[in-house]
Amino acid sequence: MIKLLILTTREMLVSQIEEVGAAVPGEPDCKLTEPFLLGEQDTLSPWLVNCTSQNEFMVSSDKILTLVDPKPTLLEKYEKLIK
Repeated sequence: MIKLLILTTREMLVSQIEEVGAAVPGEPDCKLTEPFLLGEQDTLSPWLVNCTSQNEFMVSSDKILTLVDPKPTLLEKYEKLIK
């Protein structure tokens, strides 16, 4: 499932997202695969690219303000980048 996420930090990410069960309450419970940061004029850049070469990240759902479907043009741009 590909969604546009708005985080509590106000960052907007386009990512594949999967809910996973946390063993302990408060542990990360969402897996983001190939997250890209949405910039001005719908530019997309890999999230945390300056910090890691990972393409999967675990985050806590309480750090996500909302999830929405990206507009078709943004979805198409994202899909081209991850192929």
